[in-house]
Amino acid sequence: MTVAGHLIIIPTYNESDNIEKLLDLISRTDPAAHVLIVDDNSPDRTYEIVERLMHTSYPGRLFLLKRAGKLGLGTAYIAGFKWALARDYDYIFEMDADFSHDPKYLPAFLAAIEKNDLVLGSRYVPGGGVKNWGLLRKFISRGGSLYARTILGLSLRDLTGGFKCFRRQVLEAIDLDSVKSNGYSFQIEMTYRARCKGFRICETPIVFEDRTAGKSKMSRKIFLEAVLMVWKLRMDSSISA
Repeated sequence: MTVAGHLIIIPTYNESDNIEKLLDLISRTDPAAHVLIVDDNSPDRTYEIVERLMHTSYPGRLFLLKRAGKLGLGTAYIAGFKWALARDYDYIFEMDADFSHDPKYLPAFLAAIEKNDLVLGSRYVPGGGVKNWGLLRKFISRGGSLYARTILGLSLRDLTGGFKCFRRQVLEAIDLDSVKSNGYSFQIEMTYRARCKGFRICETPIVFEDRTAGKSKMSRKIFLEAVLMVWKLRMDSSISA
């Protein structure tokens, strides 16, 4: 099956308060986009809203991949990447469901990907920023990116963000089954693997606004995984092979 164009992958877990409004905003901003929701069997039945909208509002443009349970962010994106590659999309986005990633930036991503292989939505380049964050969260986020880029030898400013656009060739070149991370370090790992393969990566400014509905998925376990995973990536010589 061949589908030209671009796909936005959105993992969901208990996003019933957000998903319909987000899809409407995406559709109005980027009418050509296709969207894949990867839902981890949300207890609030987010997937039922998606199933309804697939048939009523977005036939042929909205798709659902429902999984058995809460299996983690990284595996959700890997499942979505494989789904996209099987359908020959040219560009594949990662995007959160909680409005922290504003669809208004989609045109800027699409313009940037024309001359690059991976575009990162960056809070830490001129024009980027955050809203509704306390000092501690700002310190952890900036410190996390500095920590990762120092150890991995990367010059990119925002390595932990999850608003991204891949050219399909990047995902084809990465052994998706070998990706180790399943929390927020997943974002660091995918960018690092792309850089090790020699792909062109750029950053486009975004303003990240903290979620207005639902509960954050961040936890101490996820944070610690990211701290340790950076060193594992640095020591793994097979990644740059």
